Amino acid sequence: MTSRVGILATVLMIAVASPAVAQECGGDFQAWKKTMGDEARAAGVSERGLEALAAVEIDPKVLQRDRAQGVFSQTFAQFSDRMISAYRLKNGAANLQKYSDVFARADKEFGVQGPVIAAFWALETDFGAVQGDFHTLSALVTLAHDCRRPDLFRKHIVPLLTLIDRGVLPADVTGAWAGEIGQTQILPLDYLNRGVDGDGDGIVDLRNSAPDVIMTTANKILSRGWKRDQPWIQEVRAPEQLPWEETGRQNKLPIAQWSQWGVTNRDGSPLQDNGLKAGLVLPMGHKGPAFLTYDNYDVYLEWNQSATYTLTAAHLASRLAGDPHFELRNPEPGLVGDAMKALQQKLQDKGYDVGGIDGILGNNTREAIRQEQMKLGLPVDGWPTEELMARL
Repeated sequence: MTSRVGILATVLMIAVASPAVAQECGGDFQAWKKTMGDEARAAGVSERGLEALAAVEIDPKVLQRDRAQGVFSQTFAQFSDRMISAYRLKNGAANLQKYSDVFARADKEFGVQGPVIAAFWALETDFGAVQGDFHTLSALVTLAHDCRRPDLFRKHIVPLLTLIDRGVLPADVTGAWAGEIGQTQILPLDYLNRGVDGDGDGIVDLRNSAPDVIMTTANKILSRGWKRDQPWIQEVRAPEQLPWEETGRQNKLPIAQWSQWGVTNRDGSPLQDNGLKAGLVLPMGHKGPAFLTYDNYDVYLEWNQSATYTLTAAHLASRLAGDPHFELRNPEPGLVGDAMKALQQKLQDKGYDVGGIDGILGNNTREAIRQEQMKLGLPVDGWPTEELMARL
């Protein structure tokens, strides 16, 4: 067994670089699976890995889960209050202390702060307690054969077969429904490319070794563009009047500009200019909580595309670093359920790509709302309100 799984990634270069020679998704499953087997063989996977692929079948439960992610229809306050539990805060602090030397090494080597790693560790599996019971290879094959999002999953099949072939993982390894493995739910390609032997035992074990988990997670975060030792998020207080069209994660401005417009620290004290730029994120509208988000916050979206999840993960990291619970303030009621779907339909009818009529306030829907708010002369905060619906 290899001492560092990351070196196995070189085996994949042929498979990643070569175009698929047959249908990318859908169609006859056995024929599709044979194409995957040919890809794996060309990448150096031998009998153990190929036999695992030959035995796998479509898992309908995976498809059901992929199409039912209603949890993200909750508001930031609802989702974060449910996910940032006393248990996670307590155990996060305990693990930061227990593995303080490993977190210090991760910060020194990769520039990723301990609370950032611990927050993902908490949210993904409760520090390894709930790693998932879906057959990983079946999950990835199912999602890659399905034509909804095949490109996201196909690239992970050969890496997983390589891990199985080399004995790093068993053929029946289990994890999350979308193919993630281990205590911070790492996908197989990252397992290969970013795996770090944190405890020095010669094996990268992301299911059982906390040091391996911490170091590998830091390496993955850095690979997504993390800027060493820089902040990720900062809770602030927004004034009643502001050029709201300048808000949003992507509209990064100097801290001095936000201060000039009346944005303050949470306690009302002036912002300290740190020489960086940040966007002002208003997850529940201009009357709700407010956060300055730095370049490192964008890395969270590389981990998970849900704006609600990413802000929750970032806030949990801040809580573990010593910050208090965010101020809810007094947000306007937002549209939910059928009302939210009706709004999305109106926006879609106007030509916007809202990412589907699903009742979820995703990034596409938020941006469409912002565009319409700007046209209607409403505060541009991306928050779906009854007033917006009436004006549309």
